[in-house]
Amino acid sequence: MCLDLDSLWQRGSDLGQNGDTAGGDSPIGRAFKNRTSNVQVEGEGVVTRLLADDLSGSTHQRFIVRLKSGQTVLIAHNIDIAPRVAGLQKGDGIRFYGEYVWNEKGGMVHWTHHDPEGRHAAGWLKHRGRTYQ
Repeated sequence: MCLDLDSLWQRGSDLGQNGDTAGGDSPIGRAFKNRTSNVQVEGEGVVTRLLADDLSGSTHQRFIVRLKSGQTVLIAHNIDIAPRVAGLQKGDGIRFYGEYVWNEKGGMVHWTHHDPEGRHAAGWLKHRGRTYQ
């Protein structure tokens, strides 16, 4: 069966190419393997795809990151609260801290910003020496 990855990503899916190599002993890998959501995670990887902003509700900058394990995750960064990651390009390295949400396609990390109400752990993105939160 052939999946049209481009159209799935364009619809906002967090589809990754996560076969048996995904997972492992990292917190993100364990969360994916155990189908766990709402887990604070820190990670880093390479941007493999830039997606259009999600304009439904709060505006989110979206992009796909491939982790060292090979697992991919969708990063959904709220740019109504935090600044947009400036100059982000495919192939760039990025570090992140946020809340992981499981799905069969690899998962998503959101809450990569501070919480103006102070009720949620503050997340961040680090790109080219700058922290976005």
